[in-house]
Amino acid sequence: MDDHYLTYFTRDILIAGVDEAGRGPLAGPVVAAAVILDPLRPIDGLADSKILSEAKRNHFFKMIKKNALSWSLGISTVEEIDELNIFQATLLAMQRAINGLAILPDHALIDGNCIPSLSIRAQAIVKGDSKVKAISAASILAKVERDQIMVDYHKKYPDFSFNQHKGYGTPQHMNEIDQFGILSIHRRTFNPVKMIIERQS
Repeated sequence: MDDHYLTYFTRDILIAGVDEAGRGPLAGPVVAAAVILDPLRPIDGLADSKILSEAKRNHFFKMIKKNALSWSLGISTVEEIDELNIFQATLLAMQRAINGLAILPDHALIDGNCIPSLSIRAQAIVKGDSKVKAISAASILAKVERDQIMVDYHKKYPDFSFNQHKGYGTPQHMNEIDQFGILSIHRRTFNPVKMIIERQS
């Protein structure tokens, strides 16, 4: 194991790493992933998804799904984000990801500083995606899955460049909202979308 990664498990304990993607965008779901890596089939080069190129993320996405003991994705919809708030919706997506694992882990390591309601022991680790390989793997799965969802939205809504900005509030995205209006996949409780709706009502 790389020196900058922390060792959180022994051979007798199954650890699931958990992370999410998509808390900040103005559109689309939040996606979480849970991964139990196989210590007998290590994946070299895992890192926080944010520092990897798209090509490397896609490569690791396939490697993780092939070599992990178990992996699972959990999604909270735009409707759930608007109803619950993004914080609670993120915890719900993480809970769904963990509960979807084919193997029940002994312990979950969650990126960040909050823990969803679980039936197993869990620990929150700030910047865990750069400290724990299982969380790095989860960050990659969540990021690639969510990016693909946004690419699919671009095909459905070709006036919006979701394949490029992935729903984040970039100048390009804001120009598209100004020109083409607000879609059903926009988060209506997020500013500036919320402010636009209020001005129009």
